Amino acid sequence: MSQVLLSLQNVCKSYATKVVDSICLDVHVGEIHALLGANGAGKSTLCRMIAGLTPLTSGSMRLLDQDYLPAGKQEAELRGVQIVQQELCLIPTLTVAENLMLPRLPHILGYIRNSQLIRQARTALERVGLSSLDPRRLAGTLGVGHQQLIEIAAALDRECRLLILDEPTSSLSLKESEELFRWLRLLRNQGIGILYISHRLDEVTRLADRVTILRDGRHICTRSTDSFTTRDMVAEMTGRDFQHLNDHSFHSYRTPRVALRVENLTRGSSVRGVSFQVHRGERLGIVGLVGAGRTELLRLIFGADRAESGDLFVDGDKQPVRFGNPRMAVKAGFAMVTEERKHDGLWLPWSIRFNASLTALATRFSRAGWIRREQEQFEVTHARNSLGIKCNHLEQPVGTLSGGNQQKVVLAKWLLRGAEIMLFDEPTRGIDIETRQRIYQLMESLSREGKAIVIVSSDLDELLQNCDRIAVMSAGKLVASFERADWSVERIMEAAFSEHLDRSE
Repeated sequence: MSQVLLSLQNVCKSYATKVVDSICLDVHVGEIHALLGANGAGKSTLCRMIAGLTPLTSGSMRLLDQDYLPAGKQEAELRGVQIVQQELCLIPTLTVAENLMLPRLPHILGYIRNSQLIRQARTALERVGLSSLDPRRLAGTLGVGHQQLIEIAAALDRECRLLILDEPTSSLSLKESEELFRWLRLLRNQGIGILYISHRLDEVTRLADRVTILRDGRHICTRSTDSFTTRDMVAEMTGRDFQHLNDHSFHSYRTPRVALRVENLTRGSSVRGVSFQVHRGERLGIVGLVGAGRTELLRLIFGADRAESGDLFVDGDKQPVRFGNPRMAVKAGFAMVTEERKHDGLWLPWSIRFNASLTALATRFSRAGWIRREQEQFEVTHARNSLGIKCNHLEQPVGTLSGGNQQKVVLAKWLLRGAEIMLFDEPTRGIDIETRQRIYQLMESLSREGKAIVIVSSDLDELLQNCDRIAVMSAGKLVASFERADWSVERIMEAAFSEHLDRSE
């Protein structure tokens, strides 16, 4: 066994309760070490302590056999510990190059050397396959997938002994993920230790040397990856054997009635003349490479961005509509579960009750301007129980919940509203396997009720498992649509690359 890079002894973290409880863990030089657990198991908190973002309550750490207790992220980075968190930390008003090089901007007498900055940024971007991205572009204008790769590029560009990655592929396409895996293997061969958090168990089995599993803040086991099956991993993470998770059979509830028809929707080069329709009871998946325009398409439909041209037709109405803002879309029966739940889907300081009932206050929980608190409390409680939201009480700030439970609150918000057309953008990003199955079951239930569902996901297996039909976007165009009887991974991926291949010829 190689040299121990990082050693944790009885590491604990307490807030109101203990969230990390006496963790002992070793990461070796030149090892990819996967850290698994359900949402709320303590994975992200543990990694934040290692990276200097959160202080330990008790316990000790050693890095290359020297005491290690960083006072902050900067001290951890100086010791060679780099972290890329699940929640993105880019500054949207700065350029890609400036984000990459913070706080190491090349300068003379306080003046930034722009030519050197751009040159260094291009080198960093090449490491993650983004050589075509303009480093002078504002980071806030990029999609989440590109932003994720930029954060990874910034970490790889610094001196690195230990690299911590928290759900790094959650917004990446298959091609970007494979490029990342190639770089991680190269880093491992160079002696860098990698602590890798992911809910995608197929990635873990392909990539990791060893696996550590946490449950409820405690260390359950550490084993070599080849001694685990994915079913073993699920059983250890949950304390139960979820054999039925792999036995999902698809039932279609699609009706002939068209719920939404989109005609020639366009906004610049991100969405170019997109047309499709989705039926009542149908689950339509939309797939594509990072930057294909999937999120941008949903935002146009929902009125979060303004389309330059194109129309929507709702429930067979011959009169076209185009929503000027999301409020108009919600009033028309639309809901959107956004990719960035913390920024776009929730008010983090406010309670679970407030967030869950917010969209339905005027229509469901008020009378003559007065809020019906008992009715609100009753229905939010029912939503909490049916979705399995784990919390202490409904007045608990939603920002204190794990990512999976926050996502359930977002879903509760739209279920209580009673929306008829549901737009899901990466609905299981950063979600553990048990919560993911709950969301799949919810989608099936909504489909059975006749709701129309559009699902954007970077996880093709997720769409293959849960959709009646899959539409493929490439470079802003919707280029193909496949029924279950006709699709294959090869045909879908060929369509996803089609516009890029055409442009290079």
